[in-house]
Amino acid sequence: MTSQQPYDPAKDGAQMSFRERMSYGDYLSLDPILNAQKPLSTAHDEMLFIIQHQTSELWMKLAIHEVRAAMEAVREGRVSNAFKMLTRVARIFEQLNSAWDVLRTMTPSEYTEFRDSLGQSSGFQSYQYRAIEFLAGNRNAAMLKPHAHRAEILAQLEDILSKPSLYDEALLLLQRSGIPIGKADAERTDWASPRAESQDVVEAWKIVYRAPEKHWALYELAEKLVDFEDYFRRWRFNHVTTVERVIGLKRGTGGTSGVSYLRKMLEVELFPELWKVRTEL
Repeated sequence: MTSQQPYDPAKDGAQMSFRERMSYGDYLSLDPILNAQKPLSTAHDEMLFIIQHQTSELWMKLAIHEVRAAMEAVREGRVSNAFKMLTRVARIFEQLNSAWDVLRTMTPSEYTEFRDSLGQSSGFQSYQYRAIEFLAGNRNAAMLKPHAHRAEILAQLEDILSKPSLYDEALLLLQRSGIPIGKADAERTDWASPRAESQDVVEAWKIVYRAPEKHWALYELAEKLVDFEDYFRRWRFNHVTTVERVIGLKRGTGGTSGVSYLRKMLEVELFPELWKVRTEL
């Protein structure tokens, strides 16, 4: 009986030498990524905490990329192109939701071991999360303040606020399609201020939902937006329950009221008329 020789990928043509070639790690810049975890304590679970939040920021970077592309597609009338992008955003938030399951394996006593190392840093200060909210349509200029010390980040967020949001683009598309959305939204130019919920917009979406076969692209866009917000709300809810499980009702490291603040955020609707129209149909 002869012994089988170990498999050699080179015999199948696999490239094995990368002295002068770009490798997988080179392409993905893995060295800086995998060396970006720098715990400030000796607590075992601080590595979990850092990686969970770093990977969440990477997913949010992709969400921003997709939302921006979807907005451009809607603006240019390429609505079907936006569907895939918005579907991807919803799936990204599904991934972000799953991440809380990993973080919830950390107990309150384990978090307490390194909580002081965080200082005043908090997820509340995530400028990418803020960018997603601003892009979607939840606009609150007060949320710029935590980023005032970073001129380049502040400029990026202010630029988002100076232009129509994803929901604004959807409403303007309704108007261009011959479905009136009311003077307040049709003639709106102050994009930075929060928009007021409008019954005119509810009536506009009713037209779409009562005849989906006639307005299929708009109907599909509306449902993609609802899907996005559905997963976004779940992410917020999982955030609340995870924080409550790990720190209880203590104040957040960033100075917020912690769970109480997060619960208030659950009440915020990104696309309010799309939820209200379901009641009035």
